[in-house]
Amino acid sequence: DHPEIQEEIYRKDDRLLTLLKDVYVESRDPPVRVKDGGGEHLPCKQEEKRLTKLGHLGDLDVKKVPKGKISIVEALTLLNNHKLHPQIWTAEKIAVEYSLELKEVNCLLEFFIPFAVQEFPKETKKAI
Repeated sequence: DHPEIQEEIYRKDDRLLTLLKDVYVESRDPPVRVKDGGGEHLPCKQEEKRLTKLGHLGDLDVKKVPKGKISIVEALTLLNNHKLHPQIWTAEKIAVEYSLELKEVNCLLEFFIPFAVQEFPKETKKAI
């Protein structure tokens, strides 16, 4: 709003510029300190993988998964197997077959249920 303030802001001060040219700044980072691990050099832990059990849907999924995990196709397959034959495909058998924890398999079987497609006979469609 005040033109005299704007003029003062944009005015060049030669005395300050000469003082600024005399300033020299030198900066150095402190040396990086690495924690001493006792001199031993441990290799990186490689994640252990297993081949997937895919059956006829092999082209749709990955070929290898880490142990303790399953692929989408495997999850759908084991859920469907358990649904169709629960006495054969028990949680213990699934855990051994797919290298999973029994607790995780029990949760998987309890909380995930595959979809069931149901077709209604033609005569009952009108009632719906």
